Amino acid sequence: MAMATTIVAYAQNPITADSPYQIRYASNLTIGDSVVNISNSGGNGGVTLQSGTTAQVGGSICANVYVFTPDEEIVSCCSCPVTPNGLVSLSAQRDLIVNPLTRGTPTSIVIKLVATNRQAGTTAGTFNCTNSAAAIDPAGANLAIGMVAWGTTLHANTANGAGSYAVTETAFTPATLSTSEISRLNQTCAFVLAQGSGFGVCNSCRLGGLGGVRQ
Repeated sequence: MAMATTIVAYAQNPITADSPYQIRYASNLTIGDSVVNISNSGGNGGVTLQSGTTAQVGGSICANVYVFTPDEEIVSCCSCPVTPNGLVSLSAQRDLIVNPLTRGTPTSIVIKLVATNRQAGTTAGTFNCTNSAAAIDPAGANLAIGMVAWGTTLHANTANGAGSYAVTETAFTPATLSTSEISRLNQTCAFVLAQGSGFGVCNSCRLGGLGGVRQ
């Protein structure tokens, strides 16, 4: 019996905490914010002691972000470089759903992250992550290890009375990225970028981490 073809994160690496493909959710966004914190373990390598915050730093990865509503509509996509040992972050309210492609603002979202090798720039010797969220290689050849990510979300906390919420922070869940999902992510983000209106393009990452806000 034929089995469906899937791409394991990296042929020589099992799915681990720094898998190229990771997923989680954020809920109750009308009550409070959720955040995403992304770092780079250095698993993609590094060639110099150079530091900085751009994709030109050796060992950098592109963190490609895809946001969906619970019924699978694309909300936004974007990408940003993450240097080895660096830390960048995104706010759900201020970055991921602030300019949605969908009608209305979602109250809960699915967040998918895909790490790829930095993209060649238009100038020799330069690299960037611009629009790389729409350019995952169909065979997974440009997937990169090294990405580690955490996120927060709000849950009702009835122990403190009705209307109370608590913040939980957990790591993103590594997963296997199938060829059909690569195609879907590429197509949906390419559609967003092709609109040219700016709707559906999330804000780029900010340097540093964000934490849960006390409710």
